[in-house]
Amino acid sequence: MSIFDKFKKSKEDEAISEKETARVDVAKNEVDSSEAKAVIKKEKKEKSVSTPITALRASKLHGILIRPLITEKATNLGQSNKYVFEVSNQANKIQVAQAIEAKYGVKPVKVNVLNNLGKIVRHGRNTGKTKDWKKAIVTLPEGKNIKIHEGV
Repeated sequence: MSIFDKFKKSKEDEAISEKETARVDVAKNEVDSSEAKAVIKKEKKEKSVSTPITALRASKLHGILIRPLITEKATNLGQSNKYVFEVSNQANKIQVAQAIEAKYGVKPVKVNVLNNLGKIVRHGRNTGKTKDWKKAIVTLPEGKNIKIHEGV
């Protein structure tokens, strides 16, 4: 163990011991209840902070985002903090938002999803149909952006 690891552990131990003593004091009624409630609320808030997307959740989100759509309309939407992606046909808005957060590290404000029907095509006498696909328009908070057009 290096000196830094020991120092880091001692800081963590101090924080844990402060919380434990606050709980013990509350149990013994030695501390004003409003102070104790504030300490307990702070502790709950620390626990309830949105958890980062773990590797397991990220693996479940794999395949949701197929590709960013780079069209004239999509680039114009980029000026108003909106980005357009082709997504899986089975994806819903929640999954798209989680996938954006996992891949780009930005939590979207809003997600709109559109189902695009495939077109009927002909090759000589034979008719067929292109596949149906889904498009998501993701709105990001002010000041946040995604670098999609780097290689273009």
